[in-house]
Amino acid sequence: MAANDVPPRRAAAGGERTVPAPDPFARDYLLLALRLDQRVPGLVDGYFGPADLKAQVDLEQSRPPAGLRADAADLIGRLDAEVAAPDRREWLRVQLAALEAHARSLAGDPLPYVAHVARCFDLLPERTPEEVFAAAADEIDALLPAGAATLPERISAWDERFVVPPDRLRPLVDWLLARFRERAERLFSLPPGEAIQVGLVRGQPWTGYNWYDGGYRSRVDLNTDLPVRAADLLTVLPHEAYPGHHTEHAWKEAELVEGRGWLEHAVLLINAPECLLSEGLADLGRQFAVPEDEAPDLLVELYDRAGLAVARNPVEARDAAARQAAISRALAAVRGVRGNAALLLHADGAPRDEVIRYLQRWMLESPERAARRIDFLEHPLWRTYVFAYFEGERLLRRWLERVPPAGQPARFGRLLREPLTPSGIVGELG
Repeated sequence: MAANDVPPRRAAAGGERTVPAPDPFARDYLLLALRLDQRVPGLVDGYFGPADLKAQVDLEQSRPPAGLRADAADLIGRLDAEVAAPDRREWLRVQLAALEAHARSLAGDPLPYVAHVARCFDLLPERTPEEVFAAAADEIDALLPAGAATLPERISAWDERFVVPPDRLRPLVDWLLARFRERAERLFSLPPGEAIQVGLVRGQPWTGYNWYDGGYRSRVDLNTDLPVRAADLLTVLPHEAYPGHHTEHAWKEAELVEGRGWLEHAVLLINAPECLLSEGLADLGRQFAVPEDEAPDLLVELYDRAGLAVARNPVEARDAAARQAAISRALAAVRGVRGNAALLLHADGAPRDEVIRYLQRWMLESPERAARRIDFLEHPLWRTYVFAYFEGERLLRRWLERVPPAGQPARFGRLLREPLTPSGIVGELG
């Protein structure tokens, strides 16, 4: 069999579907990713490829960094000769560039911070002008009830009114997921048999997380240690589930892994070009799950279903919902602060205390919360990953808005099914 051919297919467990065996190039790509994960724990975010490859890597000795770098270089050198499909080849090219950058760092020859981020994401990170943050702060200040407290304190006081009681969280999640799933099915369709299991967990630093298990199945965990506000559910559930991460992973398993036999998509990587687009599309997914003109009415219903005090007065509830929808839009603009702070810390060499003050000022947060954020920026994995969300969403929003609203669901559907790359998206922008 030629390396460029679609490989033969084998029966899946239980006979429900068939899954392909990897061609030699995909096999070596999967092995490289799994071996790098041994050296950089957490680099592999999900794996549903051949179990024997995972078992092989688990049983072997960790490969030295120099060997991993050589493996990446070897695959890059083989790429043009062994991979015929142009879209597959370009996707693998940028992914391998990221993996080579990780191996290079492990071998003691790291790229400078900005160059490393650009290599990992196939996109040069950009600073967001501080005027954007100042305008967002002014808008939020005008939307909140007046008071003598600082703006972060007023935001905190406002948020406390909308925290969902723990015993109401599960029914709200189930109701919203059914609603978002129906809309995703209508706009983008869904692979037959896909499903999500939701868990309520504690002791995690995040609000929500998607664990994709393969077989069109995801586990979505929501952290109940942190207060969950009604408006948070309109962001986290579209992001993690419909039409975000779960929808993307299920469709790519169906169309790229099973349909085309491209087994390289059976491993999900952190700090690689694929995750910049994955986080960007997951953030963009909210506009399809919760169109802007529907957000206030949906919030009013959430207040009522959650049993919040504000729901007792319909006029007050409607006013609060309209304000909250506008505040959420304004707060989205300050997400670029994290990227700016990472560049201050790692590219400019600014002192830690200065970066904490920067986060506090522009993210409109308490000193304690700003100090916790810098721990994220200093983490070996997340110091790079911090750019995936804002940069991914910013790039894809520009690309999505190049077509009229009526054509945007179809364009978004390409993100769910095709092996696109950040540089390819930039090329389409012209």
